Order: sequence, then structure tokens, then C-alpha cells
Amino acid sequence: MTIDHKTRSGCLCLVIVLALFTGIGWQMGAANMLNTIMKTAHDLLLNTVFYLMGICVITGAIGRLFVEFGVVSLIEKFLRPLMQPLFHLPGVASLGAVMTFLSDNPAIISLSQDKRFASYFKKYQYVSLTNFGTAFGMGLIVIIYMVGQGYFAAPLIGLVGACCGSIVSTRCMQHLLLKAHPQYLTEEAVEAAEVEQQEQTVKEEEKTLFIRILNSLLDGGRTGVDVGLAIIPGVLIISTLVMILTFGPGAGGSYTGAAYEGIELLPALASKADWLFQWLFGFSDPHQIAFPITALGAVGAALSLVPGFASQGWIDGNAIAVFTAIGMCWSGFLSTHTAMLDSLGYREQTSKAILSHTIGGLCAALVAHWLYAGFVLLG
Repeated sequence: MTIDHKTRSGCLCLVIVLALFTGIGWQMGAANMLNTIMKTAHDLLLNTVFYLMGICVITGAIGRLFVEFGVVSLIEKFLRPLMQPLFHLPGVASLGAVMTFLSDNPAIISLSQDKRFASYFKKYQYVSLTNFGTAFGMGLIVIIYMVGQGYFAAPLIGLVGACCGSIVSTRCMQHLLLKAHPQYLTEEAVEAAEVEQQEQTVKEEEKTLFIRILNSLLDGGRTGVDVGLAIIPGVLIISTLVMILTFGPGAGGSYTGAAYEGIELLPALASKADWLFQWLFGFSDPHQIAFPITALGAVGAALSLVPGFASQGWIDGNAIAVFTAIGMCWSGFLSTHTAMLDSLGYREQTSKAILSHTIGGLCAALVAHWLYAGFVLLG
């Protein structure tokens, strides 16, 4: 009797899930494990998700206000000269960096689907926008969150690291694309006919200054609510699992079913290569490896780890700089790159984008660590 693909994958999934929860339940106890999962998810929802949503609403409102009154266009003019020498992209790409920094990764896709915007790009540059924009996704939210934890210089150093990671990721993606498809070097991203078809005159209604401000704040805030809702699954599912694999028993050394208890599997594995993480990223505690692992899937979920780390005394300024850099640069790219490239019509390039962005995020963390070390040395 032959076993079809769905049956095999179903059996494999069942084995993995059973092995995972049996291993956790064996150490914690089944009842304690279930209680910890529910209480951790509940606490994350109340004390982390709603806090992040508040930040998203405020930053969304400010971002839309900046768009409405030309601040984004002003920033874009200052950044435009840097695009070609650093990223090998046309100057208008800087608008994508600003938009994703103020919101999230998909903003670059919304922008690139505008045929007039896409007409500035060659095909290899157009596809690499996925990597370019992702490196700045939720940047403002990440920085404000880190500042809210009491750190000021470290998040800014992390921002520089994320910019360096973006350069590496974008250039690497372009190199891989041209190696596989040399014709992309000269091919236009969109046909001229498509641009002409989209061009149309839009007559805007006359609005008073008050109405423009009010609409911008409310529309931007509504976008922030959407982002806040979108991060709930990532924070509750990914963070809960990562925390169970990161944290240890309760204060008395035993399991009680309270929130934020776990089996300390990730730190135990990270301690095997502690010397490597110490040298590359300056990690002073093996628990810190949980942040970049979580940021692969969702940066909002990764941010939810920070208060717990701080309460345990597991983080310092260097960790915040590295977390900011790798959190911004990766910003959950494993969960968004496929959808982003699919919307552009280049799903087959997903593996190249993921490889390039993995390298870019590691470079971002590396740069942030050494910049912070220099900052401390000079300070």
C-alpha cells in the first residue's frame, strides 16, 4: 500500500508536535505546562500586545501626518543621493525605506505595485525591493519600544547596524538574481504601456487644514490598530513557545504552572557555542539568543521578550543595540518574504531573498555589536 504525500506530512507533523509537547510536559508536568501556556499567552496579550498596539497607533498617526504634509517627501529628498552608491537602487527607492520605517514591511509592496514608481527600476532592482524594504520594517516602533525600556544611544546604534544589514541583503539579492538571470540587468520592471494605462489625473477635494490633520491622525491610527491586531498571533504563539524553551522553573526551583516558566532548552543549546555568540554579537547571556530566533518570524513577538529579559538581568546596552539591529533588519522576514515576492510575481526567487536577508541580518547584528563596543570605549 502506497502512502500519499498528505498522509506522510500529516504523520510527520503529528510526531513533531507530540514529541515537542511530550518533552515539555515530561519535565514540567502536563497540567503545569498547559497552565503556563495559557497564562503566558494571556499576560502577553494584556501587557505586551496592547502596549505595542498603543505604539503602533501613535506612530501610525504621526507617519500619516508626515505623508499628508510632505515631511516624508522632504526626508526622501535628503536620502535620495545615497540610494545609488549604497544600494544600487534609483533615488525614489528612499521613499520605500521611509514608508516601511514608519509602518511595516508590506508598505514597500504597496508602493512598488504603483506602475509609475516601478518604472524607475530595472527588473533585478525591482525584485530586490523586498529585501531593501524589509530591513526597515517597523523600525520606528522597534526604536521607540527600546527607548521606552530606558535605553537611548543603543537603539540608534542598532539603527545604523540595520542600515548596514540592508545594504548587504539588497546587494547580495541583486548579485544572486543577476547570476541566475543576467537579462534582468537591462530589462525594465514594467512596460511603458502599463505606466501610461495607470496614469490618470486625480482631483482632490479642497479640505481645511483642520480636516486634513484630523483625517491623517485618524486614518494613521486606524492603520496602527490593524498592525497591532496583525502581530497578535505572532506574539502569542511564537513568543509563548520561545519563552517556554528559554525560561526556567519558578522562583522556588519547581514548576507551579505560572506564566513565564519553561525548560531552558535554548540557553542550554546556545551555551554550547557561547564563545561564538560572545565574539560575534557580544551576548553576555545564552538566553539572549532567543531574541534573534523569534525575530525571524515576528519582530513584535521578539520585542515581547525584552521586559522578561530585563527583569531577569539578562540584557545590557550591547544586547539592546544588537536586538534593535537584527530586529529591524529581519523583522519577521520568514513569515513575509514569500507573500511579498508572490505579490510582485516573483515567488520563485524566495530562496534567494531568504538567504540574502539571513546574511544581512547577521551582518547588522555584527556591525551593531562592534559599533557599541567602540561607543563604550570612546565614552
